[in-house]
Formats: sequence, structure tokens, C-alpha cells
Amino acid sequence: MVKFLVLLILMSGCVEKHSKREQVDLRSDDTVTRAEAAIDSFEPLQIPAPVSSSATSYRLTADRAEVVEFAKSLIGIPYKYASSNPKEGFDCSGFITYVYNHFNEVVPRSSVDFTYLGKVVSRSDAKPGDLILFTGTDSTNRTVGHMGIVVDNFDSLKFIHSTSGKAWGVTITPLNKYYSGRFVKIIDLY
Repeated sequence: MVKFLVLLILMSGCVEKHSKREQVDLRSDDTVTRAEAAIDSFEPLQIPAPVSSSATSYRLTADRAEVVEFAKSLIGIPYKYASSNPKEGFDCSGFITYVYNHFNEVVPRSSVDFTYLGKVVSRSDAKPGDLILFTGTDSTNRTVGHMGIVVDNFDSLKFIHSTSGKAWGVTITPLNKYYSGRFVKIIDLY
């Protein structure tokens, strides 16, 4: 029973609950501009690493461009809680797991397990293939609960993820006001 409860808690990390207060217009260029200005002033969340962890030396070998292109090929697959199966749908970490497993890379299955991995990079230094980490829908709880893959950082940072929000599935999203408030950090696993 305890194992089941622990599993249930871990798997709930990517569920997004939306209230009217949390809904934003993703189409507004002005929102994206304001969000970019706000995120530039954010410092990555400083989370102490576990005392005995070699996880920070975790390194991927898959080609960044190929990872991004493969991830884009999955756009439109619906959201499904606790799934990494494209025939059923993905939650956020299930999507990441599926993408990297396609390239024979083994990555954690839960978004929170990425917290201490990789090298933290600034928003301006983020490259396609880096992972962007967010809180869950409650941005006051600074625990990682959602994630995506950076796909573009030319004019504005955009990431691909599986969301239970308005888009309901795999989609590309700009780092807008809503996600800026939930931003934790960007990590480079290469």
C-alpha cells in the first residue's frame, strides 16, 4: 500500500489543474515579450544537490537537432496522465522519456528526478535540446513538476512538452507569462 501511495505521489508531478485564474492567452505577442523581460530577471532556482549524488555528471549523447526533430514529429499526440506510450498519449515526463529512449538514452521517468541533473544554463544560453523545468501548477511550491525540451531560442525561447492544459497534448509553447511564473531552471545534459 505504501509503495502504491509513493508511486501515486511521484506520478502526479505532471498533472496540471487549471482554474479560471490560471488561464492565459497564449497567442498574445505582448504577453510573450513581457514574459521574456520577466524571465530575464529570474535567477535559476538554487536547489541543494543530494549529499551523495553522481547524477550531476549525467550526460546524453544523442544529437540535439535529431532529438528536437523527433520530438516535433510527436506534436498532436494527446495528453495522458502517467503514460509514455504514444498510442495512448503522454504526460510531460513520459514524453521526455519516450523521446530520449528513441535514441537509446535512459532518462528518469519523473520530472522531479531531473532536479539535480545536468548543468544549469541561463535562459540566454539555452540551446535546442536543453531541458526546461517548471513547478507544478502551484507556482508557490517550487518543486519541479513539469518539463519540456527547448526547441528554439532565437527570437524567444520556445519549448515542446505534453500539457494537460488548453492545448491538451504535445505542443510547442513560448515561455509566456504563465510558464515564466512556474520557471525553475534550464539544464544541459550534454
